[in-house]
This record gives sequence, structure tokens and C-alpha cells, in this order.
Amino acid sequence: MAEGGVGNCPQVFVVDAQPSYISMPREKASRWARLGQNCLLLLVGVTMLGLIVEGCFIYRLYKTMEVSKYHPVCQNLSQPQTSGLQGGPIMSNVGTKDTNEIPTVPPHLDLIQNRPFAQLIGAIKPSGQNNTVLWENNVAETVTHNMGYNNGLLLVEQGGYYHLYSKLTLRAAEKSCSLIQHKVMKKIVAYDKPIELMSSKRPFSPSVRCRTQSCCGDKASGGEDLWSSFLAGIFHLQSGDKIFVTLENINTIRPGPTDNLMGAFMIFPGNIPL
Repeated sequence: MAEGGVGNCPQVFVVDAQPSYISMPREKASRWARLGQNCLLLLVGVTMLGLIVEGCFIYRLYKTMEVSKYHPVCQNLSQPQTSGLQGGPIMSNVGTKDTNEIPTVPPHLDLIQNRPFAQLIGAIKPSGQNNTVLWENNVAETVTHNMGYNNGLLLVEQGGYYHLYSKLTLRAAEKSCSLIQHKVMKKIVAYDKPIELMSSKRPFSPSVRCRTQSCCGDKASGGEDLWSSFLAGIFHLQSGDKIFVTLENINTIRPGPTDNLMGAFMIFPGNIPL
């Protein structure tokens, strides 16, 4: 018991209760919202940029098609009757307006078919005047298309670049080391003397001394010593020129249609521009 009859009051301790929830900071939530809005705006911007680029490509394709529509080649394909004035004779052959079928005949085929060419074979009696070799031109193995022939002369009717060739088969001369000269000549209207285009020279004889100078001799089935001479080249010829073949010691030529040939064919008409 306390003194004076008064007792001490008990001490009371009060404890505050803890809150039942945890509050999130509002600044963090608003930051995530702004980030989402920025991503959405970025996606929208990329989409709009893609649409703009696609529109540019479509516009460029449209302009290209418009330009090609008025191109002369396309007009020749759709209007074959008037294409000869715009694209020349080549595109005028590109089918009809109704069918638009490609023709089977190549362009300029008529020009190719009309190019001159000729091939002559050796005559039975090949010796002509001034050592000129004579030829056959009216047998099955010969042809003269847009070219002529007269007494050993091949006549040029159209000017242009021609491939000329000549092949002769020769027998050995009786005398020792005779010089064989095989030439292709040209006569022109403006010049009296013949012009040499090609030549082949060689000593040829049955003697051993001459035959050792070359390795191209041959022997026929009858024991003849034979030699073949071939000349070929490209030359520009004019209308009216005359081409012929000469052979020194023409008695050495071996007659026969398969042993001797002469020919020409045009490879380019007119003149080549420089």
C-alpha cells in the first residue's frame, strides 16, 4: 500500500495500428504511361513513312509506263502499218494489228537472199588466153546468183565486200624447178591493166632437188606428182569489175571438176562507213 492511502495509476502504452495497404508512387506510374504513348506514336510514324515510300514507288512506276507507252518501239508493236515511218522496215514486219503474231520470215531476208554469190568448177579444157583459167558454169555443181561469167571472167553486178577463193591442182613440170604462180586478178573499168589481188608462188618439179624445198606435195593414184594451191581473201569490188584466175605454166594444171574451184560471195553490201 502506498503512503497516504493513495495508490499509483497504472501506466498505459498506446500502439498505433499499421496501415493495411502500401501506396505506389504516382511518378513511376505516369512515366510508364508516357513511355507507352511514345512507342505508339513511333509505330504510327513508321507506318505513315512506309505508306509515303510505297506511294512514291507507285507514282514512279506509273510515270515509267506512261513514257514507254509513247516509245516508238511500243508504237511499232501496236501500229505495224505506220511503223515503217518511225522504226524503219525492221519493226514493220511485227505481225498484224488484229492477230499481233510474229512473222516467221526474218527481217531483211529478201536482202540476204539477193546477195550475189557464185561457184565455178574446173573445165575439161582449162587453158585460156594469157594463162587465164577457164571454168564450167552451166553444170549442176555450179551456181551464179546475181553474178555473170564470160570466158574465164567472173562478172560483178553489185558493189560490196566479197570473199574470193580459188583452188587449183597442179602436176609437176617436165623441166627442172619450174616456177608455179597461181594468182587471182581483177579488171576494173577505170584501169586498163589487171590488178593482182592474191598470189602463190612455188618451184615445182619431179626432180628430188625441188621437191625437198617443200612438204606439201602429193601423189595421185597414177603416180603423178601433184600440188594443191589455195587462195582466199576479202576484197571490196565495184559493179562492173571482173575477177579471173591465172596460172603460169598453165599446162601443169590437172583438169577436173573436183580438182579446181573458183568462187565468190558477198559478205557486206556497199561501203563500210569509216
